[in-house]
Amino acid sequence: MPQLTLSVLQRRLLAACALALVAVVLLLRQHGGGAAATPLRVAPVRPQAAPRSAARPIVVDVVGAVRAPGLYHLTDGARVADAVAQAGGLSRRADRSAVNLAARVADGQQVIVAARGSPGAATAAGSGSSASGAPVSLSAATVEQLDTLPGIGPVTAQKIVAFRQEHGPFTSVEGIDAIPGIGPARIAELKGLVVP
Repeated sequence: MPQLTLSVLQRRLLAACALALVAVVLLLRQHGGGAAATPLRVAPVRPQAAPRSAARPIVVDVVGAVRAPGLYHLTDGARVADAVAQAGGLSRRADRSAVNLAARVADGQQVIVAARGSPGAATAAGSGSSASGAPVSLSAATVEQLDTLPGIGPVTAQKIVAFRQEHGPFTSVEGIDAIPGIGPARIAELKGLVVP
């Protein structure tokens, strides 16, 4: 068999190729690129709701015919039903027809759950107002309750209810300025009579 002779340049080139091949093999093993690499697993993409701002905490006072009256921490956008559930639910003496469990609650609101047969039960519970002349809650009052306010007729009362259903509870009394027909003079007139 004939003997193969390589020049110095050829030997150096062959050594460099061998080193490069060893380096590639080591890199592939280090980064898991070898033939026995585990397959990449991708989590399924789940559709998400439109991004919301972080829900801020609110505090409501639940009183009346509930099992555990008191102050409760809820998230912004909570309903009267959530507040009543936090308070242990309706008691046996609660007038269920006098409380609107679907109404949104606002920070600082008092949720009143009237007992059956109590005077003013239909206007007190869940409305944000009480039979004792407490301020009317813009975020929870009915059209009829809003209509009793000075300068607020049935049409404007309906606009207030429609606005809060679309945009959520009011955070300030001044927030009703966004409703057509209500301006700074009307807001000044309502001060003390309404709460957010």
